[in-house]
Amino acid sequence: MRADTPAYDLDIRTDEKRIRAALADAAGTPFWLEDPGRPAPQPWFTGSTETDLLVIGGGYCGLWTALQAKETHPERDVVLVESAEIGWAASGRNGGFVEASLTHGRENGRRHFAGELGVLDTLAEENFRDFHDTLVRHGIDAEYQPGGGLSVATEPHQVEALREADGVFYDRAELRELVRSPLYRAGVLKKDGIALVHPAKLAWGLRAACLELGVRIFEHTPVNAITDSGSHVRARTDNGIIRARRVALATNGFPSLLKRNRHFTLPVYDYVLMTEPLTRAQRDEIGWDRPFGISDTSRQFHYYRMTADHRILWGGYDAVYHRGRDIRPDYDQRPETFARLADHFLRTFPQLGDIRFTHKWGGMIDMSTQLAAFQGMAMGGKVAYASGFTGLGVAATRFAGSVMLDLLAGAATPRARLRMATRRPLPIPPEPILYPAVQVIRRAIARSDRKGGRAGLLLRTADKLGFSFDS
Repeated sequence: MRADTPAYDLDIRTDEKRIRAALADAAGTPFWLEDPGRPAPQPWFTGSTETDLLVIGGGYCGLWTALQAKETHPERDVVLVESAEIGWAASGRNGGFVEASLTHGRENGRRHFAGELGVLDTLAEENFRDFHDTLVRHGIDAEYQPGGGLSVATEPHQVEALREADGVFYDRAELRELVRSPLYRAGVLKKDGIALVHPAKLAWGLRAACLELGVRIFEHTPVNAITDSGSHVRARTDNGIIRARRVALATNGFPSLLKRNRHFTLPVYDYVLMTEPLTRAQRDEIGWDRPFGISDTSRQFHYYRMTADHRILWGGYDAVYHRGRDIRPDYDQRPETFARLADHFLRTFPQLGDIRFTHKWGGMIDMSTQLAAFQGMAMGGKVAYASGFTGLGVAATRFAGSVMLDLLAGAATPRARLRMATRRPLPIPPEPILYPAVQVIRRAIARSDRKGGRAGLLLRTADKLGFSFDS
């Protein structure tokens, strides 16, 4: 490969036979959800009941909301309903990166929240600290590892940008002391504000803590509609009615029960591979022994980390929107993306050429045009909502839960006054415009990476209009 050839040039593929062999036995299920500690589901809801607070959605956002509601007001009756099982969707199949940032990084923060960065930084640090303290307080074993994050340059133009980034800079030779790849040109290790967890164990641990505090949890209980009934909100489920004084909507990328919010998020599919456990000799080959996560710095970027049993999770790059905003189980599998990810893995770590992947899966994330979550209120202040985490929700969902509780209580806290809590992002256009527009943007992002990171006219114009894009 020539020195000026992009590291992940789509026109060049490593040995197809090696790719097929690496993926041959991979199961199409999320690795995390196969953990033997997976709890049996709670019963589904039937009949009728009343509650002080109804939380709709049993992923991280809903769990954090319910837990904080009971911690601050133990006497409050809280009901949480989940349409399937706790943590089955994005919360149980993500990469397990816990990042303090609430704005999807500094650059995106300056673009959308420039006047609030100081406040957001303080709130983000508090939330990150409280995230960990909550795990300790409730004895939640989520395999929390505070190793930090390593950003690597795989293209020449990325090196100088990394020199200006927060953290410890490593040139090409120095970086080999941390992890070895022929593609790496430089790196920056940020030690604070980033940790790793086992995603499913985090969800199940939050579930157990909620139950211990008295939250009533009902699984396999989809809510079909909510209506304003004056002093209450009426939630209709498949098998009953729940009347709630306050409601927190934590359905994220799934179609919102508030129709007015359905064009503020886009269901985008992200895909992941998991390797077999690396042997001691294989780990020595790549020199990766410290518990930090890694990402490259292209617009179409990869993220990867080591698990407690020395597997490598490898994801990202392709972010796929399926026509019609559909969310379907068969979208969890995409052979062309798995082959591309395997190819990129083998280019990054050719030392592991005979590696096998044991799992390959995908899942939906809720993208917003500001690449960061937003919160708000409806039905005269009886309903709060949070959505749009754009793949950065492991810690940000805890913060969003606290914002929703502030909004429902009418508390004028600093977090409840933030732009992200008082203004929605730019809406996403409907079909049939949306699908071709997304494809045009994807091609523009790919061209930017091929041209040294330079944004073309389309991306520059979108940026000026307030639309942010990422892989």
